[in-house]
Amino acid sequence: MNNKKVVLITGAGRGIGAATAKLFAKQGYAVCINYKSNAEAANRLAFEITSNGGKCITVQADVSLEPDVLRLFSTIDQELGCLNVLVNNAGVLKQQSRLEDMTAERINAILINNVTSYFLCCRESVKRMSTRHGGDGGVIVNVSSGAARSGSPNEYIDYAASKGAIDTLTKGLSLEVAAEGIRVNCVRPGLIHTEMHADGGEPDRVSRLESIIPLQRGGEPSEVAEAIYWLASDKSSFSTGNYLDLAGGL
Repeated sequence: MNNKKVVLITGAGRGIGAATAKLFAKQGYAVCINYKSNAEAANRLAFEITSNGGKCITVQADVSLEPDVLRLFSTIDQELGCLNVLVNNAGVLKQQSRLEDMTAERINAILINNVTSYFLCCRESVKRMSTRHGGDGGVIVNVSSGAARSGSPNEYIDYAASKGAIDTLTKGLSLEVAAEGIRVNCVRPGLIHTEMHADGGEPDRVSRLESIIPLQRGGEPSEVAEAIYWLASDKSSFSTGNYLDLAGGL
């Protein structure tokens, strides 16, 4: 059985999730790389981590589906042991659109993938971490978005609304489990150079908008990963229910 601290990162095959997995592994954590469909990217990341002396496993699971979440956490229990940190990062983005052109199918897909998944993974983490259930405590870091503040008009207000729900989840859950040894915080990335923008139909969106960012550039996944790691570490031990904006001043 593993004697390292254990972190689960959902949606860890690319972008912010992949950068976070690399950083936690570098800091000595055993990492569970969760992915939904891109096994090649997840396995490539796992190979990079293990080649550098790290410990990790990859687990395919659609974290918006309860049976998949139960299987994911059961696998961690069996192969890595006690979970110390959950990084809720998995999410989807649809083609840029005004609300008047959005279908119920699209809206529901966004909410299930971006909200239900976080709730389910938080639930299973609390069951394992909470001192109320015999756990040793732990940390949950939710990845929200600057879109929760801006609303993303004319692009994807459904995605923005889903991230607003994550902000509320962070606050409510942090208060619910504060006395049970669990801290819950949130990062809200702004315009970050990731592949997700291509999912919205504009791969170069960050470059188009960087002139409105006070720092005059888009962010890098590694910069978000550093913030996530800080929130998961003892250096932020008095922080819970808080939001860390990483948006270059926006």
